[in-house]
Formats: sequence, structure tokens, C-alpha cells
Amino acid sequence: MAIGSKNLDAVSLRDRSDDELVEELKKAKESLFNLRFQGATGQLESHGRLKAVRRDIARIYTVMRERELGIVTVVAAPAEKKAEAKAEKAEAKAEPKKTAAKKTAAKAEPEADDAEAPKKAAPRKRTAKKAAPQDTASSAEKRASDEDGAE
Repeated sequence: MAIGSKNLDAVSLRDRSDDELVEELKKAKESLFNLRFQGATGQLESHGRLKAVRRDIARIYTVMRERELGIVTVVAAPAEKKAEAKAEKAEAKAEPKKTAAKKTAAKAEPEADDAEAPKKAAPRKRTAKKAAPQDTASSAEKRASDEDGAE
């Protein structure tokens, strides 16, 4: 690989456990910090190492995210695989299987609940409120009285 990359290709990272990945990530971040510090003080001899360490960190994050999303599963030890298989079988036996009659009854129940539920009333239509008719005679009288009082 590149300078400073110590067997951190994706295949070897996928073979490691989650704890080992976290530990490797801590080491890589610490190494990147030290390299940046050396670059700032002028002691860095190989600038290519910065790039390699950044890519290693990205590779580790990628493998961790793949596991988180379920794209790639963690390779478990043989003893762990046997224990998981036994647990899955026990769970499968514990769950009773539904018969065809129970399935049809389960489908019919939600429909019955819908029939019993009260239906909502249709929303009322909004109509514009009619404005109160203005008393035209009184307003005309007020104008006339105002004019008479002004003179």
C-alpha cells in the first residue's frame, strides 16, 4: 500500500472485530495528530504519510459504517456462530405458527373495528356573514346636523 499504511486494506479490516477497529482508529488519529504537529514545526520528512494515514482512517470508518448498515456482517468465531444458531432455533420453536383460520380471522377483525367506529360528520361549508344594513337615514341626518352646526 502507500507509505505508512500497515496492512490496513479493506479485506484485513473486515476480518477484525469492532473493538479492534475502534482501537486501530484511535491509533490512526493519534498518528495523524503527531504528523500534523511535525508538519507545523518543520520536522515532517514524508508528506505522503499524511495522505496515507487519512485514507486509513477513512477505510476504518467505511468498514464500521458497512457493519452498521448491515452491508457486511462481522465475522464471528465458530463457537459464537454455534451459539447464535441455537438461539435462533429456540426463538423459532417458541413462536407458535398461525393456521389459515387464525390468519383469516385476524384479517376480518380490523374490518369489524372500522364498522363499529363512529363516522365523522362532514365539515360544514363556510358562508360569508351578511353585513348589517346601515341606517342611511340616520347617517344623512348626522351629516345635515354636522353641516348646520358648522355654519
